[in-house]
Amino acid sequence: MSEKSYKIAVVPGDGTGPEVVAEGIKVLNAAAGKSGFSLITDHFPLGGDHYLSTGETVTDETLGRLRSYDAVFLGAIGHPDVKPGVLEKDILLKLRFTLDQYINLRPVKLYDGVYTPIKDKSPEDIDFVVVRENTEGLYAGAGGCLKRGTPDEVAVQESINTRKGVERCVRFAFEYCRKRNKRKKLTLCGKTNVLTYAFDLWERTFLEVAGEYPDIETDYAHVDAICMWMVKNPEWFDVIVTDNMFGDIITDLAAMIQGGMGIAAGGNINPEGVSMFEPIGGSAPKYTGKQIINPIAAVSAGQLMLETLGEFGAAALIEAAVMKVLKEDIEDVGAGKMGKTTSEVGDLIVNYILEN
Repeated sequence: MSEKSYKIAVVPGDGTGPEVVAEGIKVLNAAAGKSGFSLITDHFPLGGDHYLSTGETVTDETLGRLRSYDAVFLGAIGHPDVKPGVLEKDILLKLRFTLDQYINLRPVKLYDGVYTPIKDKSPEDIDFVVVRENTEGLYAGAGGCLKRGTPDEVAVQESINTRKGVERCVRFAFEYCRKRNKRKKLTLCGKTNVLTYAFDLWERTFLEVAGEYPDIETDYAHVDAICMWMVKNPEWFDVIVTDNMFGDIITDLAAMIQGGMGIAAGGNINPEGVSMFEPIGGSAPKYTGKQIINPIAAVSAGQLMLETLGEFGAAALIEAAVMKVLKEDIEDVGAGKMGKTTSEVGDLIVNYILEN
């Protein structure tokens, strides 16, 4: 019987992206080898350098090719010589929207040995997941500008929320909360007292779908309250579901309480199609080639990819190795303070996997 394999499209991207992606692939191959399957990787040169040399961001042909893969593994997009917004909109958002990756999944977990700025909180207190709607809201690009550059300039940016988009996100969150099987509590994060149209739709949909999940406890909090409680009492949360913009904001706050961008990983999920996985941090161009960026966020993105593909045993091998490295081998997860190079951290994780 032939060995099971997965086709992975690799987008190393810009800045330090290729460095952390290399470690992520190294770890993924070790975990796959130990678990009886293999990864077939193809690299795609999307990012700032490609754009500057060709004028292309991502072509329809490339998008068509990506649909044939089991997953996409992304490093980072962002180049100092490209105007902010060009690559983000024309590559990142285009990939998410075209591949209909309507869920942004962000596990928030504090590991033993990792510093959190929240006083007296431990790994038992910080272990929750944010489910962010990923293809609608303010990021849909609806709106426009009149009389640009004049004293009478008007800019309008509209938040688009459809019943279909909201319901499939909410339903995913309920299902994920049930499968996660921890506190079995789902919190809707919104702003019903001000955004009365958009979050009326979110709240009504949330309550209607909740009727199908009597085993899941539900509650609601305004986004500003979520930010307060995430700092004061993160142990209150199990799974949070929210819209695109609020999800973008609260997951950066969440990254800080779990130890910083060197730890945080996420997935852009299409449960019926091709999903994309990435470290949350940016391309950090000033550190390019210095081998001082913590690759664990990229490694954990690979772990999330394997979980989404159903390879839970291999994913568990990665998480156990990451936990061991964080507890025993890294001085500080911040850039330049690890006491190890980027590749040395990757090697340590691989060694722990192979020893398991």
